[in-house]
Amino acid sequence: MMPIMNILFSFLTLLLFKTNKPATPAEVWQINNGGVEQVLVLVGGYLSHSTFDVANKKWVNTRGGTFVQKGKTIEVTWQYDYLKTNEKLPLGEWLGKTETFSFNAGKELLTNINGKENNWKKAPAANGSLTGVWRITGRKQNGEISEIPLRDRRTLKIMAGNRFQWVAFNLKTGEFAGTGGGYYTFDNGVYTEKIDFFSRNAERVGAELKFEGKIVDGKWHHSGNSSSGEPIFEIWSKLEQ
Repeated sequence: MMPIMNILFSFLTLLLFKTNKPATPAEVWQINNGGVEQVLVLVGGYLSHSTFDVANKKWVNTRGGTFVQKGKTIEVTWQYDYLKTNEKLPLGEWLGKTETFSFNAGKELLTNINGKENNWKKAPAANGSLTGVWRITGRKQNGEISEIPLRDRRTLKIMAGNRFQWVAFNLKTGEFAGTGGGYYTFDNGVYTEKIDFFSRNAERVGAELKFEGKIVDGKWHHSGNSSSGEPIFEIWSKLEQ
């Protein structure tokens, strides 16, 4: 009987550990001050915080990294921050550093992540089939798929609620290569983006782009025309941290 009891005890211990393990939220919070919007996207242990003005087609900043939520606080380890990169702040002062912020979430979110405590509104839920953090792992070039390995220079798509965001950065050097985001839908094989901010071309703000999309063996096949009109075929996979 002892071996059976030991197995049962081990199973119950494992079940208890999984039950008590903090859940990772997949949610979007928003705040608007005088037309300047801020959006927090949290999913898959990643957080991205963007500030922009849709009406004036002005993007201000995007920063983000991994996070751990602990009670009514959140610990963010920064991997990218456009303003700090652009201002040429020493990497040792921010890259890879962990900061703790208040994070009291209910019907609204009370947090000081933008420097002072404010109440943020929760964005409505959407079709969650693309929820997660994706990285580009393949791109068609000259009729063939070229694989893209995981490296310090990476491009991610961070998807939660009804929001999408892509960001390109270098994990080691702090280089910030670009970002864009807005609202998305994914229905009947059609993936649609409506752009709220775009670091490379403000005139694309407000544009609506449609692509063909499907999930094949857990990978997202994405094809159509880019924001510049160039044909694309990309493969995205869930990021394994």
